[in-house]
Amino acid sequence: MTTTYAALLRGINVGGSRKVPMAELRTLMTGLGHDGVRTYLQSGQAVFASDHGDEESLAAELASAIEKHFGFSVDVIVRDHAYLAAVAANCPFPAAELEPKQLHVTYFSAPVDAERFAEIDQAAFLPEEFRLGDRALYLYAPNGLGRSKLAEMLSRPRLNKGLIATSRNWNTVVKLVEMTSD
Repeated sequence: MTTTYAALLRGINVGGSRKVPMAELRTLMTGLGHDGVRTYLQSGQAVFASDHGDEESLAAELASAIEKHFGFSVDVIVRDHAYLAAVAANCPFPAAELEPKQLHVTYFSAPVDAERFAEIDQAAFLPEEFRLGDRALYLYAPNGLGRSKLAEMLSRPRLNKGLIATSRNWNTVVKLVEMTSD
């Protein structure tokens, strides 16, 4: 059975030497046997169909191929349409009422619990807020991610130890749901 997935690549094409041209990524993924490979923006999203593997093995396969082809390692999270749609549908913030730049989702490679973030005094960051979901963290940052003190706190390595974590703005969250629904 063929399933449509999104691959989320962490930390590419945002400056420095970790450049992954999207045309090359599409070719690489097609060479791995995936069908209908499409990319979205330059910041590391690819949609593809596959009839082999699961999310974890597909992510590992793609990460290995990227390292071999481009010469550097990239963390990859792969999620199927059902998961992406559930993340969008279960947003605890009124997404339709907010500007997309105010709402972000951090996708995690494994489940996280509230205990991991217990040291954060959420009241100290208001009106910024975060809520946990299924292998996801929703962040409301009314002044945008670049000015968010809460986002800075949430990205600290000790809070994300042992996880791959990669964030996307709400426009990208919604677009990936659309692209994987085909």
